[in-house]
Formats: sequence, C-alpha cells, structure tokens
Amino acid sequence: MREPRMNLSDHRQFEKHKVDLKYILKNLWRYMRPYLPMLIVIFLGSLAGTGLSLLGPQICGMAIDEIKPDGSTKFKTIELYAIILAITYIASGVITYLTSLGMNYVTRKMIKKMRQDMFARLISLPVSYFDTRQAGDIISVLSYDLDTLGASLSNDVILVLTSVVTIVGSFIMMLVNAAMLVLVFVVTVPLTFLFTWWLTKKVQPLFRKRSAKLGQLNGFIEEIISGQKTTKAYNAEQSVIAKFEEKNKDAVDAYTVAESYGTISGPSVTFINNLSLALVSVFGAIMYINGSIANIGRISSFVLYSRKFTGPVNEIANVISEFQSAIAASERVFKVLEEPSEPADGEDCVELENVKGDVEIEHLKFGYTPEKVIINDFCLKAEAGSVVAIVGHTGAGKTTVINLLMRFYDADSGTIKIDGKDITKVTRSSLRKAYTMVLQDTWLFAGTIYENVAYGSENVTMDDVVRVCKAAKIHSFISKLPDGYNTMLSDNAVNISKGQKQLLTIARAMLLDSPMLILDEATSNVDTRTEQQVQEAMQSLMKGRTSFVIAHRLSTIKNSDKILVMDHGDVVEQGTHDQLISSGGTYAKLYYSQFEGAE
Repeated sequence: MREPRMNLSDHRQFEKHKVDLKYILKNLWRYMRPYLPMLIVIFLGSLAGTGLSLLGPQICGMAIDEIKPDGSTKFKTIELYAIILAITYIASGVITYLTSLGMNYVTRKMIKKMRQDMFARLISLPVSYFDTRQAGDIISVLSYDLDTLGASLSNDVILVLTSVVTIVGSFIMMLVNAAMLVLVFVVTVPLTFLFTWWLTKKVQPLFRKRSAKLGQLNGFIEEIISGQKTTKAYNAEQSVIAKFEEKNKDAVDAYTVAESYGTISGPSVTFINNLSLALVSVFGAIMYINGSIANIGRISSFVLYSRKFTGPVNEIANVISEFQSAIAASERVFKVLEEPSEPADGEDCVELENVKGDVEIEHLKFGYTPEKVIINDFCLKAEAGSVVAIVGHTGAGKTTVINLLMRFYDADSGTIKIDGKDITKVTRSSLRKAYTMVLQDTWLFAGTIYENVAYGSENVTMDDVVRVCKAAKIHSFISKLPDGYNTMLSDNAVNISKGQKQLLTIARAMLLDSPMLILDEATSNVDTRTEQQVQEAMQSLMKGRTSFVIAHRLSTIKNSDKILVMDHGDVVEQGTHDQLISSGGTYAKLYYSQFEGAE
C-alpha cells in the first residue's frame, strides 16, 4: 500500500514548533486546582485499588506453595486463600470503578469551565481575530479539541496513574520474590523507555499537524455549507468537490501518518515485553532446577508480577498517540484562551452620554497591515442630524471607515471625535450604544420573529415590535404567517427571503433609540418596489439622527446632506447630489453608469 504523501515543508513547519509541556500543565492546573480535594481522594483511591490488585499474585503464589509433592496438600488453606483473593479483586474493582467515576466527574466539570471560558473569550476578542480565521477552525477548537482533551483526561490520566503505581509495586514484589530474575528487566525496561522517548519526539509534530488540518477541513466545510446556494447557482459542485477532496486528502494523510507512527509503540513494546517474559520463564526454570529458588510459588508470583510490570508499560505506550493528540488539542485550546481580548478602556475613559451626534474626523490613516494602507488622509465633519453618504468602487475603503467609527479597529493616526470627544477617550460600550447598525449581511438567530426584532432592546412590548414592523413595511407579511410574531425562524432564518430578513433587521434598528445610525447597503436585498417603501421608513428612522450611509445604488442617497466619493482610501469628491452631478466628476460617472447599465 502506498504511504500517504506528506508536504515536506508543511511537516517541517510543525516540527520546528516545540511543545511547551510546562505551559500546558500550568494551564491545566488552573482548571484542576478547584477540584484538588477530590483529586487527592481519586489519587488515594487509585493507590488503594492498585495496591489491592498487587496482592493477588502473592496470594496465588502462597496458594501454589500449599500444593505439596508428597500429597499433604492443605485444601482448607487453599480455599481460604481463594476467598481472600476473590475479596481482594472485588474490592480493587469497586474502588477502581469509583475512582474512574470521580475522574469523569472532575473532567466534565473542567471541560465545561474551559468551554465557558473559551466562548466568553471568543465573545471578548476583537473583530480582527475573526477577520483572519475561518469560523470552522474556531468551532473545531471549541468542540473537537476540547472533546479530545476531555477524553484523554478522563481515561488516560487514571490509566497512567494506576500503571505507574502498578509498575513500582510490581518491581518491589519481584525483588522480594526473586531478585536475581529482575536483572532481565535491566535490559528490556531501558530499551522500552528509550524507544518510547524517541517515538514521542517523532509523533508530536505529526499530531499537531493533524489537528491543524482537521481545523482547516472544518473551516472549508462550514464555508461551503453556508454558501451552498451560490455553489449551485454557479454550477460549481464539481469544483467544490475537487477542493474538498484535496483538503480531505490532506486531513486524512495527516491523520494516517500521525496514527501510523503513534500505533507503532503498542506492538513494539509488546514485543519487548514478551521477550522479557520468555527470558524470565527460561532463567526462572534454570534457577529452580539448580535450587536457587526453593519454592515454585515464588516463580509463579514473579511471572504474574512480571506480567503486571510489563502490562502497564505496554498500556502507556499504547496511549502515547492519544496523549500526543490531547497535547496538540490542549495547545490549540489554551492558545485561544490566551488570545488578547479587545483592549480594555483606559482609566481616563469616560461614558459617552447625552450624545448629539456631531462627528469630526481629522487626518485619519489606517491599514489592516502595516504594509498595506487602506485609508490615507480621511477628513470629515458631520453635523448632528445630518445624513452622510459614502460611495465608491469596491475596495475604496467605505466599510473600513465604518469599522473605525465603531472602533472595531483603531486608526494608525488621526482622530475621530463625537461631540468634541476623542472616541479613544470614551468607553467602547457607550460608543457602540450611540450607534445603530443595519448591515448588508443580515443576522437573525433561531427564535421567534418577536425575539429577533426585540434583540438588543430592553423592556420591549409586542406593541413596540408591531409598531416598528409596520414602519419597516413588514407587518403585513408577518400577519399572514400562521403564528404571526410568534413564528419560529430557523437557523439564520433560511425559511424567509433575504429581502424579508433585511426588513426585519431594519425593524430591529428602528426599535433602538440611538442618536447615530450606520446603514451599510441596508436595502441591497430588497426589490425596487419594496426599496421605495423602505426608503420612506428609513427617512423616518434617520430623522434627527446623524446617519452614515454606504450605498451602491446611488438613487437611494440623492437626498443626503453630504456625499463623499472615495477612491483607494482618499476622498476625491464631496458635496450634495446636485453639486456632484453638475461638476461632472467621478460621482456623476458612477451615477449615470448605473442607469446605463439598467437599460
């Protein structure tokens, strides 16, 4: 069978990154510390359960020694040993079961807290974090990686703990029964640990790559599922399948290579352990024949203890791959948890109160990356209650201005002032409450129409919701639904049209009493007739509010107080609609080109 193909440069990229176990353990300890008393009980329980199981081989050996060659076997004593052995193993099994339940409980609580902290962290992260990462990859960390870590903590930790105790206890009992035979393990045990250490270094980057490739695959799947209609509309199914197969192959190759190396440990250590058992049997027989060991029971106990000694070593080797996967998963989890939240407001920041809506922008410069400047030298003065439209070709920097107004990003230089206050000196919460946004990309959640419209507002009655829906020209549609305003919307409201979704978000905006308004292509998803109706509602919505309107349909901004025409981050023209048309510049060409295109 052909070995899965790996990208060498990709592998080296993961190989260069060293796993910081101290960092991972320190973060795990933060979540374990609240359960320290229970963990101590679990640890003591594991010691007790394992200790009882270690008595079994010794009792078996003592029972075997009661079988005498001359026929004077004490069956009553053997029966007693059998009863003691049964009680010992039953007690060991019960204690082990209870400790496993306890560890599962602690693990569930830890993972629940991690998931809560991660979700809270994601909510607190700046917009820039989500702009540079796939949603599917983030979801993969929140679900797959946390589940992988949880499974390893609940199963492998107890296994390793009991294995270590079993190895130490078995070694001591082997010394007690036949110290000379222990010399067999002087060779096989170091060989086992050297092989395990070498394999661990080999597989760590492979499992880190596996987690990354699975995250990329999940991100691609999430994108394609959310854009399935576009895929079908462009008849791109075969292209999408080809890309999926490529990413799926990368994930499968990474998974297969990691698992292939990971699973080498089990069979290899088993071979070494079987070799040691064979040597023990041979040398034990020779020593008994020579009289170095007087009792056959001691040899029997030694063989049983050697199995208990090598068995845990084998089990530890078998879970190496699971540990590597858990380490890679935990690293991704803790990296998200340590992502810097949106910068906290400065100590000198004040609440933005009694906002009138005077906005002044002076010499604004900004780039998402230092080498690529989007906004060069942007200046604007918008009086309270005025309507400012921003137009221009795609990529001109229109939406970037909105991001800066809302402080989703901070400018590299220049200032934005609201009522004379620098927005970097006011709290982000009060700044964003001063705005109401209606975006081109509508967002509705799984819930009733009432709940979606009331989202973000407090103490909202049904009458309030009905009022704004009438103003947004959506009430008639809602009334015809079987459950009216209590109609459940499916995930992202796929059971209604895009235009209806847009109208619902407009109604939601009308319900908020903010002094300033941002409309980013707010009517792009409605038809021409509905647009005319919505424009009337929007005029009512904008009345008395400072409004910033981004529009491609220039017919919708004719009545704006000021129109800014942007090109490659610069304001190349500004004025009223009539002034810009009469000047015959860029705006006029854009405006007439739309009508020519309509013909």
